[in-house]
Amino acid sequence: MGRVQRKRDERVRRIVATAADVLGERGYEATNLEDVAARLDLTKGSLYYYFAGKDELATAAVETLGNDWTARLEEMPATGTCAERLRALLREHIAIAVREYPAALRLFLVPNSWPEGLRARIRELRRRHDQVFRRVVREGVEAGEFAVVDEDATLQAMHAAMSQAPVWCSQLAGEAQDRAMDDLADVLMKLCALPRS
Repeated sequence: MGRVQRKRDERVRRIVATAADVLGERGYEATNLEDVAARLDLTKGSLYYYFAGKDELATAAVETLGNDWTARLEEMPATGTCAERLRALLREHIAIAVREYPAALRLFLVPNSWPEGLRARIRELRRRHDQVFRRVVREGVEAGEFAVVDEDATLQAMHAAMSQAPVWCSQLAGEAQDRAMDDLADVLMKLCALPRS
């Protein structure tokens, strides 16, 4: 890949990441291309060079963020006990939310005001993301390593708490932030209590 293509790809990544932040902060209806351009210190016309409009940019932001985030979790080593694997997944998800995408996480709450095509795609990306955690929880239950009240309720509670991680942890720094993220992962592990003997 040549230097020009690398520069173009990097600019597109910056635009998409910024659009995800703005969409997460303001929602679909309240976001316009001027908001994204201003945050990037670009003209609105520069954005049109890369994206035909808000729908295309929002779709790119949702696709890029959802696929990147889930792929990173899917690529984590599948070694160790179910408890070790689930704890690692929870901690990594929380770290990504807090350090990389604090505002953009709200994109995946499937707001009703978004166009149906985007809502459907968000739901599909959420299902794929959920499966990463669901597989480990299910394996742990089947192996007798976990006892959950209900698989769906457990996963809903985990995802709801992880969506709040940026609110709880972003104002902290350094070791305090790491401790807070570790504490949250440990609390969420309690949703998959070890079976009583």
